[in-house]
Amino acid sequence: MRIRFLFLLLALALVATAVRADDLPDLGDVAQASFTPQQERTLGESIMRQIRQDKAYVDDPELTDYLNDLGYRLVSLSPEYRQEFEFFVILDPSVNAFALPGGFIGVHTGLFLAAQSESEFASVLAHEIAHVAQRHIARMIAGQKQNTIMSLAALAVAILAARGSPQLSQAAIMGAGAGAIQSQLNYTREHEREADRVGFQILDRSGFDVNAMPLFFERLQRATRTYDSNAPSYLRTHPLTTERIADMQNRSEVAPYRLVADSIEFHLLRAKIRATADPPKEAVAFFTESVGEQKFANEAAARYGLVTALLRARQYPEAKAELRKLRAMLPSNPIVETLAGRVLVASGDVPGALDFYRSALRAHPQYRALALDYAATLLQNQQAADALKFVTDQLQIYPSDPRLYQLQARAYAALGQKLQQHRAQSESYVLQGNLPAAIDQLQIGLKAGDGDFYQLSSSEARLRQLQARELESKPK
Repeated sequence: MRIRFLFLLLALALVATAVRADDLPDLGDVAQASFTPQQERTLGESIMRQIRQDKAYVDDPELTDYLNDLGYRLVSLSPEYRQEFEFFVILDPSVNAFALPGGFIGVHTGLFLAAQSESEFASVLAHEIAHVAQRHIARMIAGQKQNTIMSLAALAVAILAARGSPQLSQAAIMGAGAGAIQSQLNYTREHEREADRVGFQILDRSGFDVNAMPLFFERLQRATRTYDSNAPSYLRTHPLTTERIADMQNRSEVAPYRLVADSIEFHLLRAKIRATADPPKEAVAFFTESVGEQKFANEAAARYGLVTALLRARQYPEAKAELRKLRAMLPSNPIVETLAGRVLVASGDVPGALDFYRSALRAHPQYRALALDYAATLLQNQQAADALKFVTDQLQIYPSDPRLYQLQARAYAALGQKLQQHRAQSESYVLQGNLPAAIDQLQIGLKAGDGDFYQLSSSEARLRQLQARELESKPK
């Protein structure tokens, strides 16, 4: 699915407005009267349901948790800190990020790799958060009213078309939004300047290096000359001008100098993306050369990438040897510990892996990736009862994690509890925004013929609740 066309349309729509930045104090109220935050969220959730089903959507708890931790660090210092946000990753080598209605912000894996510092990466997130904080979509709809609403409605058709044909997707999306986009291009620079200004303030308040924003955008602009018509995606969806870059440079020059070190998590997860982007043998060769010739910004991250690549190439003895060196450099890092557990499991030492996970979780009890891997390994070792207890406890900490419900469903299935299995799978679908599938699972479970009175009553009540929600979500 070529969902980048969707991102192009939405990003262009985001920056379409006839109102100048000087009028900001009154704009939020006007936008809210025309298109409520709840309506924005509902629209965003409908788009996210499609994105989550696409193979480009990255369901990786480490990347997702890092991105959301960083995102909410920025959001907490934004003008719209009460807005609900969700940050997610898209597997795509292009340099891009985008904001959807309702606070959903997507980041391409290519952006992780293109950013040369965490401050540069954060500057792009701050810019996208500013689009949401200033309610650009609502303001665009307030100005265009029915035409824009029809374009957004047609966008849903375009998303569905993309499931079967990339060519049809492009045609549908362009048909849905071309007219509205063309009529709004004169206002693109206004919204982008506004997002630059607010994003700069967010970045500054968050303690990052504000010089990173003009540096990153200037580097992207220089890339335009190299790529010519195939400019980086972020430039196509967020058109840059010399004036905008000069404005960012002027702001950074008067800001206090700040030397900000990158977090080790930023380096490790960039290495993880790089190690999984290429075929295993190529990834091993790349990181072997990086470590051997010391071509790295961070040695621990380079070794982490090498272990990840060796694991993918099933070179387990070599992976274990490199892992020992890595753990000596970072003796108590949860990202490294998660990788260590995966090496043990993949090499066939499941009992050893279980002991290792228990120890690692005592040191890092709140690290979600470790918890998920431990539960999956318990199930792999046919310890369903232990897995069920552990997952149920984890759901008290992470009640909105669909993966935990999937693991709970697997545990119930292994124990022969069919009603509970389908109930857990139903909750996983609910969290993914797929109400029809959730309802189907409950109906299947209620026909299974097991479950006590309380479980049956609870499942029947939940089924009625979900059916009512689905009815409310349908167009009147």
